[in-house]
Amino acid sequence: MRVKVCGMTSVEEVEAIAAAGASFAGFIFYSKSPRYAFRQLSMREIKRITSINKVGVFVNADFQDIMHIVDECRLQMVQLHGDESPKFCERIADYISVIKAIRIQPEDHVDWRLAPYQDVCDHFLFDTAGAGYGGTGKKFDWATLYRAEINKPYFLSGGIQPNDVDLLSHYMQQPVAKNLFAFDINSGFELSPGIKNIPLVNSFIQQVQPITYSK
Repeated sequence: MRVKVCGMTSVEEVEAIAAAGASFAGFIFYSKSPRYAFRQLSMREIKRITSINKVGVFVNADFQDIMHIVDECRLQMVQLHGDESPKFCERIADYISVIKAIRIQPEDHVDWRLAPYQDVCDHFLFDTAGAGYGGTGKKFDWATLYRAEINKPYFLSGGIQPNDVDLLSHYMQQPVAKNLFAFDINSGFELSPGIKNIPLVNSFIQQVQPITYSK
């Protein structure tokens, strides 16, 4: 299974997770985040990274600002993590692959949440709902997705921890895992916000890469 490591703030750590086998590096372009990429990295530095697929994470950003960063940083994907409308997602998707984040709350009717976006984005990402727009470091109940019709590749996020390999293996045995595209990890693999624990990331990737959908 593929792994996306989000909240990257250093070139050295991006190169380290790429060497460990991560498929995607997430750069957060939301100034209120403690992992705001431009606090530590320049556009030029991000642009020069070619060892991994680069995902730009945006929250209710202006269209022109997103396009400027996409071009200047040579991003491969855009993750829209705010309250972006289906029309806005479609506009971005005309230029670059779009991941629409869906923040899950208890008792959510996932199909209703997905319906407006099914035809206007390329991937979904499921995260835990919180007070703000950033990650909470907490899991939502993954069983909430079991009854959903997710007919699009998706990322599973929300508080994944280094010791969750068995839980993820169990999830991969469920029919809903048919279109699971990647695990998304962040705060559970950090020494401090934006500073990754590379040995933990490395170990996790080696354990989950062999996991496949088994139905």
